[in-house]
Amino acid sequence: MSNAWKIYMLAVVSFLVGTSEFIIAGILDKIAEDTGVSVSAAGQLITVFSLAYAFGTPILMAATARMERRKLLLFSLGIFVIGNGIAVALPGFGVLIGSRIILALSTGVFVVTALTVASKLAPPEKQGSAIATLVMGFSTSLIIGVPLGRVVASAYDWITIFAGIGILGLLAMLAIFFVIPRSDGEEPVPLRKQLALLKEPRIAVALAVTFFWILGYAITYTYISPYLLTVTGMSSKEVSIGLFAFGIASLIGSKVGGFSTDKWGVSRTLVGGMLFHTVALILLSLSGQSPALVFPLLMLWAFSAWSSGPTQQYHLMTLAPEASGIMLSLNTSVLQLAMAAGAGVGGIVVEQASLNATSWIGAAAVAIAAVTAAASFRFSRSRSISLSKAKERELQEVGA
Repeated sequence: MSNAWKIYMLAVVSFLVGTSEFIIAGILDKIAEDTGVSVSAAGQLITVFSLAYAFGTPILMAATARMERRKLLLFSLGIFVIGNGIAVALPGFGVLIGSRIILALSTGVFVVTALTVASKLAPPEKQGSAIATLVMGFSTSLIIGVPLGRVVASAYDWITIFAGIGILGLLAMLAIFFVIPRSDGEEPVPLRKQLALLKEPRIAVALAVTFFWILGYAITYTYISPYLLTVTGMSSKEVSIGLFAFGIASLIGSKVGGFSTDKWGVSRTLVGGMLFHTVALILLSLSGQSPALVFPLLMLWAFSAWSSGPTQQYHLMTLAPEASGIMLSLNTSVLQLAMAAGAGVGGIVVEQASLNATSWIGAAAVAIAAVTAAASFRFSRSRSISLSKAKERELQEVGA
């Protein structure tokens, strides 16, 4: 019997735990209002989560490496349920920050463990596809978690979201207990070995591209709900519709990005997507006060931003195919750091300048990512041409 459906089930649970992270951006204004803090202060809930995820996950994974995998999945989900319960039961901004840290650490451990379990469930020739399915599940939460949160918070109270996620977390624990087979832990990969890959210039530059791309995206996206409400003047219902359109365009962009990578290659897809991403944010800055223009621009931004997602994942895995798991882990940590930095920088921009300025700063960061990617691809091409010419001369000398 095929294990494919078990892998898809793990992807669905990855979507659930990922949603607990990204859903905050869609309800930022409501949290700020209910807890009595500014919108920029509420945005730091995303910073706290991302920092805890980025730094805590590698340490916890090293500490629990030898633990039986199903037990670790259940343990991390149990902590995840508790984190959601704290957000529901204990009001107050300080408690909410504590809840975000607990959710970040449990989410990180679950997602990384699920990746290893999925690769064990899949036959050797399909392990790459299994990992891609899990990554897609988590990435989808990044794309549609925000509109989902906005719709639920508009219909009910935002606290309801965490209650619902907690209940679904309990159901996920039951499913994993009965469906996922036991599997042994493994020897921990020392942090030193993981970080050793960063000494490779090509990998360091590629991860820098991830950082600036997500930084630019997060600076604007963290504050997208307050932006649409105050700058564009949309109603709460219109914001929900706009964010759902954003999510759909993101999914289409992700699919087109994968297709384009196969057809036209990594460099064209990545650099082209990031240039469109930059242009979309600039146009958003110029047209922010017109709902009629903002709606299609949101879709263009979403489409272009996430066309880079699968391309960058694939590119990083080709740079170190023998350490693809570590590369995915490093990329996730860098992505989380960029989300944290984006929420932090965006908060400063909102406080010191305006909500409208977030898209200008975001565009500048994505432009840096595009230029860095283009320069690295150009250097790689010229280096490979030089190497092939040197080899050709060597062969000619041997022949002579």
